[in-house]
Amino acid sequence: MSLLNVGSRALLANQVALQTAGHNIANVNTPGYSRQTVVLQTVQGQFTGGGYIGQGVDVQTILRNQSELLTRQAAQAGSVQASDSVRAERLRQLQEVFSGGTAGLGAAINDMMNALSDVVNSPTDITARNVVLTRMDETAARMRSSAERLNEIQYTVTEQLQSSITAVNSLATQIAAVNEQIARAKGNGQSPNDLLDQRDQLIRDMNQYVQVTQIPADDGTVGLFVGGSQPLVLGNTATQLSIGDASAFPGSGQLKLFFNRPGAPAFEIDENVLGGGSVSGLLRFNNTDLSEGRNLLGRMAMGIGMVMNKQQQLGLTLDGQVGKPLFGLPTSMPGSTNGAGVGNVTFTDATNFSASDYEIRFTTGTAGQVVRLSDGQATAFTSAANLATLQIDGLQFNLTTPGVPGERMLFKPFSTAAANVQSLVYSPRDLAAANPVNAAMGTSNGGTLQLGSLKATGEPNPPGLVLPPNANPAALPPILGGVQLRFNAGPPTTYDVLDRGTAPPTTVAAAQPYVPGAPISVNGWQITLKGSPKSGDTVVIGNALDPQYGDAYTRNAGNATALLGLRDVKMFDESTLSDGYASAIAQVGTRTQSALFAAKLSDTLASNLERDRTAVSGVNLDEEAARLIQYQQAYQASAKMIQIAQNIFDSLIQGLGR
Repeated sequence: MSLLNVGSRALLANQVALQTAGHNIANVNTPGYSRQTVVLQTVQGQFTGGGYIGQGVDVQTILRNQSELLTRQAAQAGSVQASDSVRAERLRQLQEVFSGGTAGLGAAINDMMNALSDVVNSPTDITARNVVLTRMDETAARMRSSAERLNEIQYTVTEQLQSSITAVNSLATQIAAVNEQIARAKGNGQSPNDLLDQRDQLIRDMNQYVQVTQIPADDGTVGLFVGGSQPLVLGNTATQLSIGDASAFPGSGQLKLFFNRPGAPAFEIDENVLGGGSVSGLLRFNNTDLSEGRNLLGRMAMGIGMVMNKQQQLGLTLDGQVGKPLFGLPTSMPGSTNGAGVGNVTFTDATNFSASDYEIRFTTGTAGQVVRLSDGQATAFTSAANLATLQIDGLQFNLTTPGVPGERMLFKPFSTAAANVQSLVYSPRDLAAANPVNAAMGTSNGGTLQLGSLKATGEPNPPGLVLPPNANPAALPPILGGVQLRFNAGPPTTYDVLDRGTAPPTTVAAAQPYVPGAPISVNGWQITLKGSPKSGDTVVIGNALDPQYGDAYTRNAGNATALLGLRDVKMFDESTLSDGYASAIAQVGTRTQSALFAAKLSDTLASNLERDRTAVSGVNLDEEAARLIQYQQAYQASAKMIQIAQNIFDSLIQGLGR
């Protein structure tokens, strides 16, 4: 009987080995499957006077070939790779919005500015004026189109976030259920290999969406924590996550991940502590990258619109009217907060705009600081009244109701500017191409004075120069006489400013220093003269609508020249108006290339770690085929052993029966 028992045990053990090898081969393409190996042990021998006689073999366990360290490292690396790749993908979409070429916004801006040169050359040409207005309308339309594409990107990001969170919640529920099955199976003292593989794969899938920390429990279950400390799965209990508006700034467009604890208020998790996962990458893109794209586009719309509106309103139309704004722009943007504070931000100086969001953080009483979020630069204020006197990056922050200490208010000055920009002037006669002032050299001048440029600026007089209201040649209705500059050859060369509206002309500023080529600013206009005057030389600056000049203003293109000159004004981080779009393309492109490099690097790391994990846990078909032959031969030998034992037993029975 002992030989029969040995053969039976060997037959069963090799049958298990064959079945395990077949199981490995069957699951060679199953995601997350870990190769299994039969562990055999010798049955304790039977003691006899001649020594211990072997009793055969038993199956000790089915070993799961896997490295806990490599499994976790591969899951975390895959999580980082998922975050980097989804962010890089979205940044490529953002880069497409800031595209170059003839169909891009930059081409529209340049075409608009270049079209003004035809008006400068022929200010009465209605066709040239029509072309300018058409180019302005096209520029506004492309700004709105770009803003709409950003809105579409944000919509798809929000939808992807919602679907990702649905998947995370489903995976958490599945992991909790598998945890319960594993805890029950652990009670028999053996490892439920397939359940462990299933749970590891679910955790890897979870890490693709949100990175989790694993902590094993004594009963075989695994606790999963998100954001470092929030228990997403504990034993057989799963907690739900959700996506919603940032609790501190409702309605601002900022999105946050919320941990919904049963019976407690939802807890907001900062995306910066999430680590990896597509949810982290999408939140970072939405709250940082997309916000910067909106700010770059909105700043451009506000900057170009404001400076062109200002110059347009300093000129005269073909009908002798003061120009009306060319573009419709927002005048203020409200702040977002969940506290008591109420306020808005208004726009003062387009040349100082920074493409950034801002936070007001209240510290003590009504004091606090304004923080530029793009680089963290802070400007302190002592009260709401004090804040209203500060000009921060061309913006003015106005608080109608200050916040309480510890409260924060978010301001997004440029977030919707491009989406709402409109072209307002449609009649070519309403383009204010003419200067409201003109200049004439004295007929008896003996020097080499020449007119370099003349334009309306709307700026106040320099310190020390005070003129009465009727000395302003740009004032409407027309003021007779105008302003005269009378020169003294010196040295040094100086000039006097005379009000010709009185008889005799009144000197209102004397001995002003003259530098050839340096602008002279008086009462909202600016003249640049070249050459050297002789004593007594004069220049008269008069109102273009003064009846003595007739309709000469209709043939004047001074303000169109000033509009054309705006393309060289530095206003976008030291870039000119015409180069501002190229600067925006460079900023978005740099960010995109950095994200693509990070995605490539994390993909390499994840691939290497997954390869290392697979080297330990993966199924090798050649190896399993060799084992099949080995176990088959052992199985056949075991069967032969049983056959021999049976023959011996039969012979013994037959012998005893005689």
